[in-house]
Amino acid sequence: MCGIAGIFRAGGAAQNALVQVRAMSEALRHRGPDAQEFWSDLDAGIALGHRRLSIIDLSPAGAQPMTSADGRYVIVYNGEFYNVDEMSAHLPDTGALRGHSDTEVFLELVAATSIEKALSLANGIFAFALWDRKTRKLHLARDRIGVKPLYYAPVGETILFGSELKALTAHPDFPRRIDRNALAAYLRFNYIPAPHTVWQSARKLEPGCYLTIDAGGISDPVRYWDFRQIARRGYRNPVSANGEELTDQLHDLLADAVRRQMVSDVPLGAFLSGGIDSSTVTALMQANSTKPIKTFTIGFTEKHYDETGDARAVARHLKTDHTELRVSPDDALAVVPKLATIYDEPFSDSSQIPTYLVSHLARQSVTVALSGDGGDEFFAGYRRHWVGDQFSRRMGRVPLPLRRGMAAAIRLPEPQSWDKLFKLIPSKVRPRLPGASMEKLASVLALNGGSDIYRQLISSINEPCLFIRGAVEPLGLAWDESFTADIRATLDRMQTLDALTYLPDDILAKVDRASMAVSLEARVPLLDHRIAEFAVRLPREMRLRGGRGKWLLRNVLARHVPRSLFERPKTGFGIPVGEWLRGPLRDWAEDLLNDTALAADDLLNQQPVRDLWQQHQSCNYDHTSALWSILMLQAWRREWT
Repeated sequence: MCGIAGIFRAGGAAQNALVQVRAMSEALRHRGPDAQEFWSDLDAGIALGHRRLSIIDLSPAGAQPMTSADGRYVIVYNGEFYNVDEMSAHLPDTGALRGHSDTEVFLELVAATSIEKALSLANGIFAFALWDRKTRKLHLARDRIGVKPLYYAPVGETILFGSELKALTAHPDFPRRIDRNALAAYLRFNYIPAPHTVWQSARKLEPGCYLTIDAGGISDPVRYWDFRQIARRGYRNPVSANGEELTDQLHDLLADAVRRQMVSDVPLGAFLSGGIDSSTVTALMQANSTKPIKTFTIGFTEKHYDETGDARAVARHLKTDHTELRVSPDDALAVVPKLATIYDEPFSDSSQIPTYLVSHLARQSVTVALSGDGGDEFFAGYRRHWVGDQFSRRMGRVPLPLRRGMAAAIRLPEPQSWDKLFKLIPSKVRPRLPGASMEKLASVLALNGGSDIYRQLISSINEPCLFIRGAVEPLGLAWDESFTADIRATLDRMQTLDALTYLPDDILAKVDRASMAVSLEARVPLLDHRIAEFAVRLPREMRLRGGRGKWLLRNVLARHVPRSLFERPKTGFGIPVGEWLRGPLRDWAEDLLNDTALAADDLLNQQPVRDLWQQHQSCNYDHTSALWSILMLQAWRREWT
């Protein structure tokens, strides 16, 4: 993994560009601490910068910016290609390669064919900038799923791009004007959905897209891999094979993806939570290794949030070289002041804290770690998938007035009363926040159905424009009626929406920033695009069965690990933020939510924020998600504005 940055001024004469790119690249030092290189053609108006984290071909032959053998193309690239052998088969003369880096193979593939052909053949996680010296065109591209990030912004006649927003803001002319509409979307989702960013002028390149910049300006992004259409076709034409046959096929796909992603010239390990996804990846890694692989787990002193025992049991069975660290609240709280810098736009998935901590732990021993991200989205692993599916199959038949009566009955007790009642249920099967879960259930029962259910289940704040002054919330795929028509079944639609939005903009952004903050490369074998294309052809019962998701993935894992070690309720990768906001984080939060802080720049409406805070402090309500999003916004403003 690396960091890339660059400047393009179509009119040429970008005399200060190299100095500016050096500053932009320096802002990405954490992404590439091993080396820093630059390339420029100032008469053509182009300057490229690259920070290197050396993984494959540690020699100078793997250095970037890299120029193709024919001299036409120059690339800066962040990521890894996992099918170098297949790509090499399309090269006219592999003996002419100067090294064995994946960068060079891809670059020469572009030179021998085209950027479109090279992208169609590539299997990997990547974001790159490719300069064509002949046509004086700059191409920006991002991998299919959106594992690696890429931002760009026009600043006058200059185009800036980089791996993180902090590279763009390092340019002296970057306009720091906040996009209030994007912040409304942020308060709903806990992240800013692509293509929006917190800055009016900057954009995220969406997954599976590339665009071209030349003297005529910035082209519209082109989708070279359209998951929406792939999902539409797949769910309409499910496979007819039986469970054993499909388990065989998925096992082979996963094993191949893991094998490819274990290629490394530096130490490699795996994140292991003890859950189905990370355990599957770990099991397949160990099956492909002649020595114990290194695995890493963190846990918390709060028992309900601690998974170290589960992970330890899986590691013991697989005989991995296991390292675990149980962190105290003070250890976790020490990360909070760093978050606004690590996530350089507002981001409030609170699992960002344990993700950073486990990345920091792993980096002490390895440079590459494989992660289990992606299993929930492609194999129906979230509780909301079950809720939405059950609603459409059962509750959707109940007349709306009756459902609204049921919702009113659920809301009669205060959330705190539900919390007390659920304490009578064993901790292993009760939800972590019973009161909040019952409120979510009541809100779903009162809806008409369809996409309304999905929006309700994923919304942190349902009316975000009440909090951001002058905002108009941008309405994305979750409001798109044509999407509902394309993918009819509620479960299929929810999974596809998650894969297109929540996965790249929340989960993958979280893992990328947390791991790269400590110069650790995180790889995600469950997100090999071949697995995504396979998963959307699975019948419902191969994903969700008996109230549990990931049915087929569980079958794969059961070939390596006894079911007794992983068949348990889903825990998630959480921390007790709600409790901390009433305890050790209270003073920090009060400082960010006092009247003076809320009134700054006339951005936030004070009263609804104060109402949330006071209700949460009363312990009668749990507003953890909403408050954390506002607090991360306030912390970000202090750091970046």
